[in-house]
Amino acid sequence: MFTGIIEEIGSVKGITTKTEALEISVHAKDILNDVNLGDSISINGVCLTVTSYTAHSVEFDVMPETFRATNLHELKQGSPVNLERAMAAGGRFGGHLVSGHIDGTGSIISKSPESNAVYYDIELPDELIKYFVYKGSIAIDGTSLTVFGVKDNRVTISLIPHTMEHTVLGGKGPGDQVNIECDMIGKYVAHFLGKDEPSKQSQMSKEFLSENGFA
Repeated sequence: MFTGIIEEIGSVKGITTKTEALEISVHAKDILNDVNLGDSISINGVCLTVTSYTAHSVEFDVMPETFRATNLHELKQGSPVNLERAMAAGGRFGGHLVSGHIDGTGSIISKSPESNAVYYDIELPDELIKYFVYKGSIAIDGTSLTVFGVKDNRVTISLIPHTMEHTVLGGKGPGDQVNIECDMIGKYVAHFLGKDEPSKQSQMSKEFLSENGFA
């Protein structure tokens, strides 16, 4: 589990592409302070498992499902990546619940500065847009952000200078692909209400809530 608060920007030290699979080596510093084999680390919002590490780098395997569902296959040697270690039980919860399980990719449509902020419009797949609401949460390349607009199949988010400088999103622009993770609570609510399966009638009702102590 992650919070979407990026700890540092690493860089791809090496990458090996197999048949819809990858082996990635990432140069890092801060996240290596207490790294262990089998640890979960978020790379651009994707939860990956540490397979080996040195004093200056860490390695991961990317399986076909992740290869197809995320933008990690676009990485090259030298590419910057957002890094976050799994949330510590005793740490501060600065963002929102982020699982590191990517729901799909979006495309940056526009990027425009306003005062000290930069606004991004991001186009999402039709099946994801229903999970977002105004002032709700979204994780983009693993960064916890607030949704400031939802229209058609696009969401609008805004970055402050700190986020622009300390995440890879600040260096991206129109045409770039980004990893999208929907708000976990929103997905569960949609599932329980049957909104993610239009062909099924919702089991949620006033009677159901009353029977389960929510009256």
